Amino acid sequence: MVLFLMRISLFILLASASIAFGQQLQFDLWDKNKDGKLSKTELPEAARRNFSKVDIDRDGSISKEEHKAYLTRGRNPQWNDRITSTPDLSYAANDNPRQALDLYLPKKPTNGKPLPIIAFIHGGAWRAGDKRSGLRRLDPFISSGEYAGISIAYRLTDEAQWPAQIHDCKAAIRWIRANAKKYNLDPENIAAWGSSAGGHLVAMLGTSGDVKELEGKIGKHLDQSSRVDCVVNFFGPSEMLTMGDHPSTMDHNAPDSPESLLIGGPVLKNKNQARSASPMTHITKDDPPILNVHGTADALVPYPQSVSFHKKLVEAGVSSSLTTITNGGHGNFGKATDKVNLTVSEFFSKHLRSDKSITMKDQIFEAKTR
Repeated sequence: MVLFLMRISLFILLASASIAFGQQLQFDLWDKNKDGKLSKTELPEAARRNFSKVDIDRDGSISKEEHKAYLTRGRNPQWNDRITSTPDLSYAANDNPRQALDLYLPKKPTNGKPLPIIAFIHGGAWRAGDKRSGLRRLDPFISSGEYAGISIAYRLTDEAQWPAQIHDCKAAIRWIRANAKKYNLDPENIAAWGSSAGGHLVAMLGTSGDVKELEGKIGKHLDQSSRVDCVVNFFGPSEMLTMGDHPSTMDHNAPDSPESLLIGGPVLKNKNQARSASPMTHITKDDPPILNVHGTADALVPYPQSVSFHKKLVEAGVSSSLTTITNGGHGNFGKATDKVNLTVSEFFSKHLRSDKSITMKDQIFEAKTR
């Protein structure tokens, strides 16, 4: 087994900013509290207006890795010599760019066997984000030669409401299976990985494989299964009706909350729709293995969401593990980042490559240096 650590960064688009991030010195000068990331309030006024474009996954800050990605923008991607990219493949048989996926294959696979697939679904509160950000997560796995990567787009809430988003994701999984032979993919080993809103959608893929009303009729491959074989849920909402029960920087029950916009009305006034959009609702004993990763200081998606989800999965007999990042924020894992990356790598090795030497267990990592 080849174990490797992921290089996590996101594409940065600050071309319109009058103050660029420039050099590492600039980053350090702006990082007033020296926590290794930039909040919006730490940025000069001229750069703040672009913050939402930079913060694609809505984690509330800009990391040094993201800063580095900006400094190298416009250059040839470093993965050009390792990865073959086929972007914007329509899984819905139409020209909607939100119903498309990007396919990434290693130029030097470890062998000629069909490749296990890691399908990534981006975050952004179901109303923002871009599938292109998925490559930064997938790169180290594809570059290893051991996996194929797919980054899935889906309709956002300014275009369609629930269950459109899960209908799209399921159509993408069916497309993968239908085209597996063409691209030398292994249709029996598909992982779904997502963060925040993407974490919610991959958890839904994991728990709703037997829910007919959530299948939808999108695409040409309705004869294929939309089930996935394992799930990595990074801090995704799991129960819409309890999102507002814990401290957060937003009112999740408000009419304009991300959850309310997703289901088409205030959460507490549309309880049936809220339950339909909750992975917790659909748990059954035949759900695939799930790895949940969540920070205790997440100010957007409360940490108890993953605790309750994990507990109910275990009670139902599902193979589930919870990695807790003490003092970790909404994707800000600090010094625990490398350990989280290794945990994800081991999870994929175990469930996509049948490495029986690996045992997944609940873990607690510390995000900050004491």
